[in-house]
Amino acid sequence: MAAAEPKPPARADAARLLARGCWSAFWDYETPKVIVVKNRRLGVVYRAVQLLILLYFVWYVFIVQKSYQDSETGPESSVITKVKGITFSEHKVWDVEEYVKPPEGGSVFSIITRIEVTPSQTLGTCPESMRVSNATCDSDKDCVAGQLDMLGNGLRTGRCVPYYQGSAKTCEVSGWCPVEDGASVSQFLGKMAPNFTILIKNSIHYPKFQFSKGNIEHRKDGYLKRCTFDEVSDLYCPIFKLGFIVEQAGENFTELAHTGGVIGVIINWDCDLDLSASKCNPKYSFRRLDPKHVPASSGYNFRFAKYYKINSSTTRTLIKAYGIRIDVIVHGQAGKFSLIPTIINLATALTSIGVGSFLCDWILLTFMNKNKVYSHKKFDKMVDPPEQTAEPELSTSEPSRQDSTLTDPRGLAQL
Repeated sequence: MAAAEPKPPARADAARLLARGCWSAFWDYETPKVIVVKNRRLGVVYRAVQLLILLYFVWYVFIVQKSYQDSETGPESSVITKVKGITFSEHKVWDVEEYVKPPEGGSVFSIITRIEVTPSQTLGTCPESMRVSNATCDSDKDCVAGQLDMLGNGLRTGRCVPYYQGSAKTCEVSGWCPVEDGASVSQFLGKMAPNFTILIKNSIHYPKFQFSKGNIEHRKDGYLKRCTFDEVSDLYCPIFKLGFIVEQAGENFTELAHTGGVIGVIINWDCDLDLSASKCNPKYSFRRLDPKHVPASSGYNFRFAKYYKINSSTTRTLIKAYGIRIDVIVHGQAGKFSLIPTIINLATALTSIGVGSFLCDWILLTFMNKNKVYSHKKFDKMVDPPEQTAEPELSTSEPSRQDSTLTDPRGLAQL
């Protein structure tokens, strides 16, 4: 009689079972169990939440925000400006070389509309302005020689002298005399200023999409010499009258010309590059940038001087200029279809639809009358039995206690 072959060790069986389980877990597909709850009100809530989420992604995310596109904000931009026109004041005629500062034609420039002129200033001694704090005096004791006020007009000599007008006295200073408010003359340049024309050349470039465009129509028939801007008929004629810009910003031209102010010309280039280049057009808007209702920060003025020689002595004319400063601001965004953002947003939309299931599960488990029945059907609770060594095996015909706890004789029809 042949000898019995030895049985393989228990460890080999355990390893084989473990390997088989690993391969099974790798190849098998698992899907969650679906429970149908016959409840009309809950079904309406579930579908309504799904519909709202679907509308949000279809209408807002994909149609309004165009999240299926790769986008680029802040185009590379260049701005060149040119002002034309003449005006006059009480004493002279002014051309563009005199009332536009600076003359280079950049994106920020000023058009002078009113000036306060202090002519024939020379280096010498004169009374300090009464606008300077601690400038008024009664005697020389009130004035300290060598004192320099950073907001004043010169170095104090230590003498108290009569002011330019009236009986008041101020401390004498050494500087450009007479001081500004002692002999200034106001001149208004804004009579013809509303008819000044401003040419704004703007070109933009989106490097990510290699797309460039300008705001001037390419025509060779002298189109720019006879046109002015119109949003409908002459969109690519960027020649604006100064009065039109101020009016579009909602301001009164006469008031603005006297006090000065800052007007922004905003050019917006929002381009959908999935369409033709002709659909990418500039959109202009105008608004006042300085807060006119705050006296401390409203208005706009600056000073400059013109120097010349009289009898070998240096003389200057000091000009305090009030004007309308124009800031040309360019911004925009370009977008073009890209597969990556489309996939990301589609996945987000499909995942967000599951919020409806989460909300309805929370309502069932929290607020419904028969929430315990639903909880019993949704969750299977497994308890490991204690190890038994000498207990006899139970008959297979008798249902186990665990199986009986998982059976619900009432079913889901009662939900």
